[in-house]
Amino acid sequence: MKFGKILLLITFTFIIITACSNYLPPKNTISSSNLDIYKCKVVKHNLGESCIPLQPQRIIALDEIMMEILLALDLKPVAAPEPTLAGSKRLKFGEKAGNIANLGKESHLNLEKIVSLNPDLILGFSFGIEQNYKLLSHIAPTVGVDYVQAGWKDALLSVAEIIGKSQKARKLLDEYQQKIAVFRQKISHQKTVTVIRFYSGNITPEFRNKFSFPVSIITEVGLSMPKKQNPLTSHGESPYVSVSLERVDLLDADILFAALDPKSEDSFQKYQNSPLWQQLNVVRNNRVYTVDSSYWIFGNILSANAILDDLFTHLVKAP
Repeated sequence: MKFGKILLLITFTFIIITACSNYLPPKNTISSSNLDIYKCKVVKHNLGESCIPLQPQRIIALDEIMMEILLALDLKPVAAPEPTLAGSKRLKFGEKAGNIANLGKESHLNLEKIVSLNPDLILGFSFGIEQNYKLLSHIAPTVGVDYVQAGWKDALLSVAEIIGKSQKARKLLDEYQQKIAVFRQKISHQKTVTVIRFYSGNITPEFRNKFSFPVSIITEVGLSMPKKQNPLTSHGESPYVSVSLERVDLLDADILFAALDPKSEDSFQKYQNSPLWQQLNVVRNNRVYTVDSSYWIFGNILSANAILDDLFTHLVKAP
């Protein structure tokens, strides 16, 4: 066991040394003609200070939400990992996300690959990179951005300011608000909506509450959660509540969106086969819709627009 730890330490040391050797060329090799390439601006964030390039070209995104923000701001990252459990956004975004190198799962980042890609900036969310911040900072300037699910717009604006795309971010949000205004005009009366996530394996499904990403959008368009769910949600708690089959009555609403993780079909089928599920009014009225967890559970502006598209499809265009 000790030998394994020593070997792992040697490997990480090699990665850091290699990264540092590629981080900047020696000072005496920088001529006046290429000095502008190495100009940077200091960005203060929760994890420290980082001097980032004025025009970063090789950005590593440390999760798919950050990848999504960069894509929306027309600055494609060179690499990003895939979610540990939820579906990948790459399929939803299609060609827009093409040719982005895969760094493995978010929970097991491929550090050697990050080094080999020679990034000039690494972007992630503070809660996800705190443990690896020092290591990543030796590879390239690394910035941690705050992210709260219901406050996803703030994350978009923060990243846009860092990379000099604030005007683009404001335009995206203006277009999003216009889309919401159109939706509100199309809805004749307020409806209640439940969003539940199904996992693969034996993990208990969870409905999303007002602190979650999808419900923040649902609320903004003039829809609401069922009142019976509100007492289970208090300020500061997680953005979800587990729902066993015995409490499946909590899910009843006018509309139910079942967000499915990869290989979660068996878990979903187990609930569908239950007499308790079949007694729900939303089931009897045939208003249960399956959606992809890749953009319904976590996300930013591109996912928010994709959710709006689903709302238009099932609540406006549906017969």
